[in-house]
Amino acid sequence: MAVLVLDKRKRPLMPCSEKRARLLLESGRARVHRMVPFTIRLVDRLQAESVLQPLRLKLHPGSKTTGMALVREKETVDATTGEILRTFTVLMLLELKHRGHAIRDALTQRRAFRRRRRGNLRYRPARFDNRTKPEGWLAPSLQHRVDTMLAWVNRLMRLAPVTALSQELVRFDTQALQNPEIAGSEYQQGTLAGYEVREYLLEKWGRECAYCGAKNTPLEIDHIHPRSKGGSNRVSNLTIACRDCNQAKGNMPLEQFLAKAPERVRKILAQAKAPLKDAAAVNSTRWALFQRLKATGLDVEVASGGRTKWNRHQMSIPKAHCLDAACVGCVDAIQNWQQPVLGIKATGRGSYQRTRLTKHGFPRGYLTRSKSVFGFQTGDLVKAIVTTGKKTGTYLGRVAIRASGSFNLQTGNGLVQGIHHRFCALIQRADGYGYLWTKIALDRGDAGLGQATPAALSLPGMNAGVSRAN
Repeated sequence: MAVLVLDKRKRPLMPCSEKRARLLLESGRARVHRMVPFTIRLVDRLQAESVLQPLRLKLHPGSKTTGMALVREKETVDATTGEILRTFTVLMLLELKHRGHAIRDALTQRRAFRRRRRGNLRYRPARFDNRTKPEGWLAPSLQHRVDTMLAWVNRLMRLAPVTALSQELVRFDTQALQNPEIAGSEYQQGTLAGYEVREYLLEKWGRECAYCGAKNTPLEIDHIHPRSKGGSNRVSNLTIACRDCNQAKGNMPLEQFLAKAPERVRKILAQAKAPLKDAAAVNSTRWALFQRLKATGLDVEVASGGRTKWNRHQMSIPKAHCLDAACVGCVDAIQNWQQPVLGIKATGRGSYQRTRLTKHGFPRGYLTRSKSVFGFQTGDLVKAIVTTGKKTGTYLGRVAIRASGSFNLQTGNGLVQGIHHRFCALIQRADGYGYLWTKIALDRGDAGLGQATPAALSLPGMNAGVSRAN
């Protein structure tokens, strides 16, 4: 994984390799600027004295996890065809986990508490009728996703000379879905023929056979009302089925094929007419993010999810959020994608609420007035070297403080309780995120590729740094 580099005035330079960063630190030409993501600052060079190459930050937004990839872009001309080929070298892979569900649950709980206090204790007139929502308003759980993604875009722009952005704007090309008149061998012809339709149907039907419920098996597109009997090619008449069911059904009507399962017939017909779940919320989030990205002043490239999947299959790259980000847009080749992934989990910066409540919303206990204990705050990244006791060893993770001085440490291998503060050394102050280094699993089939292994990787530099829309 590349190491981010700043000049002596904290302006971004081209990232370097871990070996070169280690040599710069040992020779005294650089200092550790930030531990996560690992960044060094040169003490003898300015940005004007360096040669910068075009870097592109790619985003693959998701409802729970957003993949990000920082890549170096290079364009070459094919000698035979004269076409411009775009090759990307991956410098850094990141996966950002959102906390929208936690925000939603907290607001739901607060609303219930207020309703009970208003209705059971004393009457207070409701104030929500006096409040108006501004244009472009998003629910707090959705606005959090936009703000968090933009915060990391701005952070990486400060740490690396990013010159362009790429975003998967929509999951499906709705224009291609309006009239997908594709049949027979045409499903395998053309550059993106059928990919938008296939990906849409896979998401809509839960990636399982609509007739028998089979999973983890090759699925084929089938017409609910057979074409030979007047059925259309629109997505409302398409479903996915395993090969056995598809051949057994043939040109039989759905009611005849599933005569012994009328409940499944009703479910299939209802699901065929229903739109994709949460599509409106996801699309509104992505459009809001697109507008915010355009405001950065950089060139913003947008693409659909169908093209992302096609790029990934063409280059035989496993499924993962961060690798989907690397495949966004026009891509001809991707290099150096087999590297560790920096997992980022949005944890928040705590709460102003210093009172613990019962399930009915009444006080049951109070937290300490000070959020700092023995120089540590909850969320700080610390390294604990325990020399005595049952927990002897070295631990690295996010700390949760107690007034007694006995802390809990959330490490990559799990929670470690009862670490005394005198064994802890501060690595990086809390910034509202938890970090974990993982690897992408490469030993599974397409259905399971991209699963991150739970083992955490060592922090680079730990030993050296502890004491196109304009």
